[in-house]
Amino acid sequence: MSAETISAPFAPNTALHTSSLSSQSSLLPLWNRLSSWASDNKATVYTIAGVAIIATGAGIVYYRSDSRTGGASGAEADAKKKASKKERRKAKKDKEKDEAQPESKVEPEGDQQEAKRNVPTVETDPSEDLPQLDPSTVDSFSDQERKGFATKLKVAGNKAYGDKSYNEAIDLYGKAILCKPDPIFYSNRAACYNALGNWDKVVEDTTAAIALDNEYVKALNRRANAYEHLEKYSEALLDATASCIIDGFRNEQSVQSVERLLKKVAEAKGKAILDGKQKRLPSPTFVTNYLQSFRPRPRPAGLEETADLNEDSGKGQLRAGLAAMEKKTGDGYDAASTAFDKALELGDLDEHEAFAYNMRGTFTYLRGEHADALMDLDKSVELQPSLTQSYIKRASMHLEVGNREGAAADFEKAMEHKQDDPDIYYHRAQLHFILAEFGDAAKDYQRSIDLDQDFIFSHIQLGVTQYKMGTIASSMATFRRTMKKFDKMPDVYNYYGELLLDQQKYSEAIEKFETAIEMEKQTKPLGMNVLPLVNKALALFQWKQDFQEAEKLLQKALIIDPECDIAVATMAQLLLQQGKVTEALKYFERAAELSRTEGEIVNALSYAEATRTQLEVQEKYPQLANRLQGMGGLPGPGMR
Repeated sequence: MSAETISAPFAPNTALHTSSLSSQSSLLPLWNRLSSWASDNKATVYTIAGVAIIATGAGIVYYRSDSRTGGASGAEADAKKKASKKERRKAKKDKEKDEAQPESKVEPEGDQQEAKRNVPTVETDPSEDLPQLDPSTVDSFSDQERKGFATKLKVAGNKAYGDKSYNEAIDLYGKAILCKPDPIFYSNRAACYNALGNWDKVVEDTTAAIALDNEYVKALNRRANAYEHLEKYSEALLDATASCIIDGFRNEQSVQSVERLLKKVAEAKGKAILDGKQKRLPSPTFVTNYLQSFRPRPRPAGLEETADLNEDSGKGQLRAGLAAMEKKTGDGYDAASTAFDKALELGDLDEHEAFAYNMRGTFTYLRGEHADALMDLDKSVELQPSLTQSYIKRASMHLEVGNREGAAADFEKAMEHKQDDPDIYYHRAQLHFILAEFGDAAKDYQRSIDLDQDFIFSHIQLGVTQYKMGTIASSMATFRRTMKKFDKMPDVYNYYGELLLDQQKYSEAIEKFETAIEMEKQTKPLGMNVLPLVNKALALFQWKQDFQEAEKLLQKALIIDPECDIAVATMAQLLLQQGKVTEALKYFERAAELSRTEGEIVNALSYAEATRTQLEVQEKYPQLANRLQGMGGLPGPGMR
């Protein structure tokens, strides 16, 4: 799930997510693993709106295609994105122009109708005398006469359309329909209404055409276009998806229409969700991973556990918040957030005021209230410019909203005040990593290690970066050294297991995940990091397709941390892979509820809407659902 999607930048498990800033995403993107598994099983992958559909015998799986990692540099990736936007704009214009054109042939009849549709027919001269037709006279003609008149009227309608005499063409196509209710006649009249911008009439006529031929691609595309203009994006998405399936996803323009519509549906629903969303902290796993991306430091002098402080004072509440944080539980983090708010309300913090703004800003940011969080961090650096952590956290917020320059500037300011702070280099390395500047990232991770050997995540991220750079042997060596140095830390076993999983060393990977799980139980019984459970579930899914055991592990993870978004998203994928589409939809919608920002919500809803559309296609076009299931080896330009 990505986080364009679920993001808290600079947390330790941003790892291999180049398209995401997710603090609780695993090192290797979930969707990459699913796609690798699908490829091994010769499934067919189609791209829909950055969401690919894996059509297999067991069901259909959606995953983010843009989470794939590749060897292209950041600049190359940017160039590809720019080219893609140009191509999409051109394709959209071409598609709209194509959809506006009427068809110039009479629809064949009988079982070979589809095969005959692409065969040109000989047409009569539209200048010949046309019959005078109305509902009261049409029945007086024979079937053969009506068919002949229909041909003449349709050809005359096409000529009128070509002359931009749209109302005349509408009248001629209407008379042709009186003679013969042919889907092409309805679709051609819809093209006239399309040219006039009468979208309700386009919907009416294309609906009539589809009622006569429910696999009429051009009519489906025209109705999708009309629905889009009417801002009925869900209806447009359904038609565009059906069109893609009929065409076997070979029409790139149609695929791009689905991409665009899926985004519009998700954005429309996402805005509504965000407007009514109560701001709250994300899952304990998320919060823990973000907080532990900063080196642990002793409490500021005067806030120690033994300090004589009134609990109802500002300093007392600040200390209470720090104590609550150390529990690493959902209740603890909620209590900490409340305590930091109260500390600043009570005031009288003296030299701890800047630190108090730092901590309140941190939790405000984690709740997704970026503007308020930035104000707190601005105040923190104003009061105490030497508090470099405030610059670092502010940099992460800038990066999350796409302000790379602001993030870089804050790192520079932090270095001006404390050049030997290893956290600065660690988090700046995260910036480089996210931008796919792996060489620079590796240098900063190494610098962070040189300044402080005892922070495990600098070592882990260095190993991950080496892996991304293709120096697999160096990466494995880094992880082995890290496991030796931090042999009691579950994180290193979890992440090393992910690299093994990426290399399809399933047995070894599961062994490392199990080691991490046992260590988590022993060292953090109340605040267990559930990612090793999620990773083991994925390993069993990929290796043995053991859905039952994978689901059990995910259910256990969600009992421990009900708001762990990566566990929710993984469960949705597993259910979808088994064809349990309705259940999967509930989990995708739950993932949207757990998202913090509009971008995250839109990403989660993209999965939900893709899944919902699948259900609607199955209900409305059962023959298309069956056809999609049978596309196991069908190639197409939508493949990624």
